[in-house]
Amino acid sequence: MPELMEMTGHKEHMHAAAMPCYQTSWLCVFEAVSPYMWSYMGIAFALGISVIGAAWGIFLTGSSIVGGGIKAPRISSKNLVSIIFCEAVAIYGVIMAIIMANKIEGSLIFEVSGKLEPWQAQTMVSGWCLFAVGLSVGFSNLFCGVCVGVSGSGCALADAQRPEMFVKMLIVEIFGSALGLFGVIVGIIQANGATFPKHLG
Repeated sequence: MPELMEMTGHKEHMHAAAMPCYQTSWLCVFEAVSPYMWSYMGIAFALGISVIGAAWGIFLTGSSIVGGGIKAPRISSKNLVSIIFCEAVAIYGVIMAIIMANKIEGSLIFEVSGKLEPWQAQTMVSGWCLFAVGLSVGFSNLFCGVCVGVSGSGCALADAQRPEMFVKMLIVEIFGSALGLFGVIVGIIQANGATFPKHLG
């Protein structure tokens, strides 16, 4: 009887070892996703969400400049600096996407097995790192774009009523625009941790 139980346990162990890891653990599902997929998703988030933030800010600022310019045409030219600040948010995303794309190196066919090779583990860490960079930069630029857009909209309407308010509101926009720059700086530091192994012949 003990021998039968031992044989049964051995068979179960062999069966569990033969099963793919994604059938035994939800964590392994994420490990089974190609690190290059994580990397390119990070690039897409960094660029896409940054562009959404820039477009949102331009939409908010531009509508106020057009509306306020009907009664006070003089605001239409100098308040374009708010549009430039919003556009800079998209440029931040483009810069980070280029930096991240240059980090990616090709390798052998990537297959997750029970025991990872050192180059496989390094590739997986690099993929997750670039994904985190994309989230950091993308959401920083998203909220930066909304911040600059709302403050730029207020700047245009305040300038239409009281011209002396323009410079004061411009300072607020400059500090709001710095939020995206903080995200880019931290993203560059994070991206330095992503080191893909060179192509293995």
